[in-house]
Amino acid sequence: MLLIPAIDLKDGHCVRLQQGDMDKATTFSESPADMAAHWLAQGARRLHLVDLNGAFAGQPQNRAAIRAILQQVGDDVPVQVGGGIRDLDTIEHAIDAGVRYVIIGTAAVKNPGFLRDACSAFGGHIIVGLDAKDGKVATDGWSKLTGHAVADLALKFQDWGVESIIYTDIGRDGMLTGINIEATVKLAQTLTIPVIASGGLSSMADIEALCAVQGEGIEGVICGRAIYSGALDFASAQARADELDGSI
Repeated sequence: MLLIPAIDLKDGHCVRLQQGDMDKATTFSESPADMAAHWLAQGARRLHLVDLNGAFAGQPQNRAAIRAILQQVGDDVPVQVGGGIRDLDTIEHAIDAGVRYVIIGTAAVKNPGFLRDACSAFGGHIIVGLDAKDGKVATDGWSKLTGHAVADLALKFQDWGVESIIYTDIGRDGMLTGINIEATVKLAQTLTIPVIASGGLSSMADIEALCAVQGEGIEGVICGRAIYSGALDFASAQARADELDGSI
């Protein structure tokens, strides 16, 4: 089970939002590269970057901060990046810069032809982020709820060749109320590609609960506010996950 620290970028700083609200941002570091180095030192084996400004603007806005993180990380730890990915040129630029996985969210739902082209051109590098509430997919920074069922879209995207699905319960994200294990497992059981859990991670109990069901196809979990607030010690949590799956 991969525990994946999230580094959310706003105006070049590392922040956390509450339920995706840009006006409810807590700044945790003015140097995202230093934050990346911190999580690597704590044992992180993948990093999750979100260009929050880019997600709202529709094109990347924090490229300098992302470049600094990539330079800090080097080639050893995969970095996945989302936020404002709307065209093939942006994907190519990111991969050329050293990004391992590009996360497509809103554009996957609104412009499925783009996603299909991206999977064709950059096979093995495309992850889709599906944000949902009550089983329905939300877009545009969670501001719009669609009529699409999560499972239906995920199956379609799987057929097109996406690498994995990040499933976020937007009712829980940033609230420390616990991962929606049931919904995450249900989605993972529907698919043959891996699912990465996201939204609401709050405690070691969540890690243990996810490890208990990882055989259903859950590859990892995005760690956000819990590891920044101190509610969860990242190094201890990753060590516990490794213990439970027999990695150590």
